[in-house]
Amino acid sequence: MSRIGKSPVKVPAGVDVKLAGQILTAKGKLGEGSVTLVDDVSVELKDGVITVAPRSESRTARNMWGTSRTMVNNLVHGVADGFTENLEINGVGYRAAVQGKVLNLQLGFSHDVPYPIPAGITITTEKPTMISVSGIDKQLVGQVAAEIRSWRPPEPYKGKGVRYEGEYVRRKEGKKK
Repeated sequence: MSRIGKSPVKVPAGVDVKLAGQILTAKGKLGEGSVTLVDDVSVELKDGVITVAPRSESRTARNMWGTSRTMVNNLVHGVADGFTENLEINGVGYRAAVQGKVLNLQLGFSHDVPYPIPAGITITTEKPTMISVSGIDKQLVGQVAAEIRSWRPPEPYKGKGVRYEGEYVRRKEGKKK
């Protein structure tokens, strides 16, 4: 039994949810999104509450039960409040700047790293060493943040690089004379 799948998803005020077969569409103040659910689960929308249940007791139906409920929850939460991932840049001369639809990163390479901002994602830089990635799709926000971080992950000796906000990097001592 899926403990996550059992709990219903409450639809907040200001979010309009429509169900057409296995396609669930939500529209909120931040935009519109949809998710296509597998045929092994059934979705029911009643009185502002979305419930997901397996159609059978097969292994795939039970596996997809909790996954489908989480996808529905992320869709509803995304159009209502959105998702944000914050990144910190540490290192001398390391900085970021948004110029139009491109994020320019200076990460100690001989050249700047241009990162084209995908559709549906908003990237802001309050300070040159802080990057905020936000959007309505949780998977896409996390993917973009991971791609930015992958250009220069934090290294353990001086801690230089791009890290998630609040990420702990275990430091090493370095070589001795």
